[in-house]
Amino acid sequence: MYDVAIIGAGVVGGMLARTLAAYDLKICILEKENDVAMGSTRANSGIAHAGYDAEEGSLKAKLNVWGSRLMEQVTKELGVPYRRNGSLVIGFGQEDRETIEQLYTRGLKNGVEGLRIIDGEEARGLEPALSQEVTCALYAPSAGIVCPYELAIAAVGNAMDNGAELLLDFEVGHIEKKGDFYEILPANCPETCEPSADAFRVHWDSRQVCARYVVNAAGIYADEIAKMAGDTSIQIHPRRGEYLLLDRECGDLVSHTIFRTPSKKGKGILITPTVDGNLLLGPTSVDDQDKEDKATTEEGIAQVMGKAQENVKNLPLRKVITSFTGLRSAGNTGDFIINSPKKGFLNVAGIESPGLTAAPAIAEYVKDMLAEQGMPLNPKADYQPLRKPVYAFRNASAEEKNEMIRQNKAYGRVVCRCETVTEGEIIAAIHQNPPARDLDGIKRRTRAQMGRCQGGFCMPYLADILARELKIPYEEITKSGPGSEINIGKTKETNGK
Repeated sequence: MYDVAIIGAGVVGGMLARTLAAYDLKICILEKENDVAMGSTRANSGIAHAGYDAEEGSLKAKLNVWGSRLMEQVTKELGVPYRRNGSLVIGFGQEDRETIEQLYTRGLKNGVEGLRIIDGEEARGLEPALSQEVTCALYAPSAGIVCPYELAIAAVGNAMDNGAELLLDFEVGHIEKKGDFYEILPANCPETCEPSADAFRVHWDSRQVCARYVVNAAGIYADEIAKMAGDTSIQIHPRRGEYLLLDRECGDLVSHTIFRTPSKKGKGILITPTVDGNLLLGPTSVDDQDKEDKATTEEGIAQVMGKAQENVKNLPLRKVITSFTGLRSAGNTGDFIINSPKKGFLNVAGIESPGLTAAPAIAEYVKDMLAEQGMPLNPKADYQPLRKPVYAFRNASAEEKNEMIRQNKAYGRVVCRCETVTEGEIIAAIHQNPPARDLDGIKRRTRAQMGRCQGGFCMPYLADILARELKIPYEEITKSGPGSEINIGKTKETNGK
């Protein structure tokens, strides 16, 4: 019997698991994909928003500002890169100025600190590459940048290090709660999973998980999970956003995150450095119904390029190394949907922007909701909030690198030349919670394959390391799970093998 089952291993589910793992609770995280951070968390802007955009009094406003204040400490404990680089909302005329003044007033009401409205000249003093047409800007020094999937991986890993269990390839198909008792559970359910009037059962194929509390953090599928529990009030549709990523040599073109004045569909095309030194442009904003459509389009890429060039001059668009599409979880209320339609079942749905920023605060908020419903929160005596970063070689000093190599010679073998990722870091990613099991898993944990060659050089070496460490045939190594095998068989045999 689990105390709580969290459906969804994105940044929100991961942060909640990590928060609850500080207490004497039996926790499981259920994820339908073959790795964590595979939904909205995998592809978004990576911005820790200041909190001026959300309507005063909304959950978005409250949890955004709260999460922004928690982010620095959380990322420090988890060993995740984070930088409070500040943001600028730029305007191009009187109409934009009026919107910026509204954002400024709203930000003050939401409790955002340090906000200032500045003119175009001062904005270009902060960012010399800004367009000469910029007439004003809202400056928010408390905004920051963080890698969303690194944060989710670290949060889930820290929860697992503290006893939480992760069940991958676990697609929830049915949720059932009976009045005063449960039917006899199948043999593959843990022996401690005894029938209880206060327990939910989460079914999938031949596996079953029993939990007293269930938290629905399933991203764009949260409405479907809610329906399984009898709640039809939630409607979620995906909002597609296309991005362009530029080479790390372009990362210092701007130092702040630069937004246009926002519309009802979002904050427009942004330009931002990433914590790893790249330059990111996007996203577009297209409402859709297909929850699996992550294709990039000619129209979307053209829109990102065109709008970005209006904001910043001399953008080096020839330095684009990849493009991608993310799906945001747009709900039917205009706000985060965090509620409990029935005792023991909680929805954490519609977590679109600023969901990444709010994730640490959402975890605290939901923890308190669970406590109000009777879940005991007895602090765990041996809880360890700190997590060692998987990769650090590139940023280490010469002395630190030499010491790492002395302790483990694998750190002296650079596998990914573009990002300076060593074999030691790759091995660590394969064996640290949650373990990498394919090439994309290695990429998200170490940045190997994320440089300008996009894995053209290092992929065969990574596959060889994966096969060796996982003790599986080379031919079974995949890019991102079953169906994405990169080899179909051997072309010749050597030494009789």
